[in-house]
Formats: sequence, structure tokens, C-alpha cells
Amino acid sequence: MLKLIDRATKLVERVVVALAVIGAAIIVVQMVWISYGVFMRYGMGRPDRMVTEATALLLFPVALLGLAYAMREDSYPRVTLLTDTFRPGIQKLVMLMNGMIMMLIGVFFSMTTVNATIRAFNSGASSEILNWPRYFFWAAAAVSLCVFTVYATLRLIQIALNPPPQKDKTDGLV
Repeated sequence: MLKLIDRATKLVERVVVALAVIGAAIIVVQMVWISYGVFMRYGMGRPDRMVTEATALLLFPVALLGLAYAMREDSYPRVTLLTDTFRPGIQKLVMLMNGMIMMLIGVFFSMTTVNATIRAFNSGASSEILNWPRYFFWAAAAVSLCVFTVYATLRLIQIALNPPPQKDKTDGLV
């Protein structure tokens, strides 16, 4: 069972990395577009009205495209000063509770963004200046959050199936 979960996790991690790469590419596009906007405003004296709206619209999906990647890299901030003193079984319980919270938050936001994507698609709403369909931005967020939720669920199952972490006998010794 653990091998199957590990294979599924590796497969989802490929999607996670792809989403992070897409997010990085969008950041590069934003950087170039903002630089162009600054040049047009201060160098040419003709501000580009589209820059502000485009970067604001792209900021939302970019913020979520790297969410699962941060989990993959164990980059979420946490304080382990207290939990490191717990016995291995209690540490595993804390890890399970943390994983459960992350998965449940992912489920909630996945449902919210999928609903928002459907509503934006059905309404035909678009951005004010660029006339880009709003569902594009909601869809990117929904995909990102659904992938995050699947990944968080797989990681939670891995935590549950693996034995608790073992304390190092040399902890505290110099």
C-alpha cells in the first residue's frame, strides 16, 4: 500500500513542479510588463493603463501556483522547539494533525475556487480594461488548490502509514 501511495505522490509531484514552473514564468512576464510600464510612464510620459490591471490579475493565480511546491520542499514556517521534545509517537500525532488541517483547508479552498470558476464562466465576467475572462484566473487558482489538496492528502496518508520518527541518541551531545 505504501509503495502505491509513494508512486502516486511522485506522479503528483511532477504536476506540482510543473505548476511552480508556470508560476515562475508568470512572474517573469509580470516583471517585464511592469518594467515596460515604468518606462512608458516615466521615460515616455505615456502611462500604460493595462499594466496595473494585468499584474493585479496575475498576482492571484501566481500566489497559489507554488502552494503545493512549498509543501513538497517543506518550506512552510513552523516552530519545532516544543514538538522536538515530544516522544516520537506524540510527534507523529502532531504531524498527523498538521497534515489534516492542511488537507481540510485545501478542501475548503478547492471547493470555493472551483465554485468561483464555474460562476465566473457562467456570468461571462471579464476584466475592466483588458477584457480577459475572469474564469481564467479562477481556473488557475482552482487547479492549483485541487492539486495542493490531492498532494496534502497523499502526504497525510504517508505520515499515517510510516512509523513515527526516531529520536537521535546523540541529541544534546556535543
